[in-house]
Amino acid sequence: MPAPAPALPDFIARQLPSDIERSLVDVGGVRLHVMQLGPSDGRPVLMLHGNPTWGFLYRRVAAALGGEPLRLVMPDLAGLGYSDRVHVGEHSIARHAERIGALVDALDLRGLVFVAQDWGGAIGLRALLERPERVAGMVLLNTVVGPPKPGFRPTLFHRLAQAPLISHVLFRWLGFPQRVLWMPQGDRSSIRGDVLRAYLHPLREDNSAVLALARMVPDSVQHPSVGELERCQRYVERFEGPAAIVWGERDPVLGKLQRRVHRALPHAALTRTQAGHFVQEEFPDEIAAAIRDVARRVT
Repeated sequence: MPAPAPALPDFIARQLPSDIERSLVDVGGVRLHVMQLGPSDGRPVLMLHGNPTWGFLYRRVAAALGGEPLRLVMPDLAGLGYSDRVHVGEHSIARHAERIGALVDALDLRGLVFVAQDWGGAIGLRALLERPERVAGMVLLNTVVGPPKPGFRPTLFHRLAQAPLISHVLFRWLGFPQRVLWMPQGDRSSIRGDVLRAYLHPLREDNSAVLALARMVPDSVQHPSVGELERCQRYVERFEGPAAIVWGERDPVLGKLQRRVHRALPHAALTRTQAGHFVQEEFPDEIAAAIRDVARRVT
């Protein structure tokens, strides 16, 4: 049974919908912090974030969906947000997917619409490909659904994450990249003040997951994540349910991958925006509209 979640600081709580429900759900000895909104008998919408954010990222999308017959489920990945911390060796696509899959089973989410951004895409797809009967539709934001092409060159951000000494200084001691989340945004004012504080607060004592998740990004075709990403791509390419893509074209991290994602899911309705990496902070209404459309087209 879910357990009550600890209280949030006032500056975070007042930014969330007032009727949001929070709990801790045990998934194999690790408690995931889960926020839910909407009727318990509504169609489930599983909304997954990436690195270094938490379910707070979807608060504006959730608010825009107020009144819809949808059960919004916004978990924090293990090690991030207000979920339990895990050993750095526990951060892999497969292990995160195992926990998200256990959460889907524990909450008995059926006929769900899957929504994801950043690492939430691959992690959620890896979990759901083992539960295809539970998935009715999907909405993909700026994310990755397959392996890199041979001969690719990692971004500077991900090369730094693999550098032993530099990475520890930047990520563990200086709080990179969470302290500069505004940098990859189309509108840099979208993550400032109390919004930025809300992303920093959960990581103030332990930010080890941020570096571990950055190191999950392949730096070669031999990287352990490559095989898992290949499985994700095969699953997406076979998916025939209603789908949509909402993309931030000013994203310096994943912006150029829009065509690859759309090729993998060619029947998805595509909405291009001038958002940066964290699309949810800049275009929540467009994402909400895509979710509504996909949910209504589910049979």
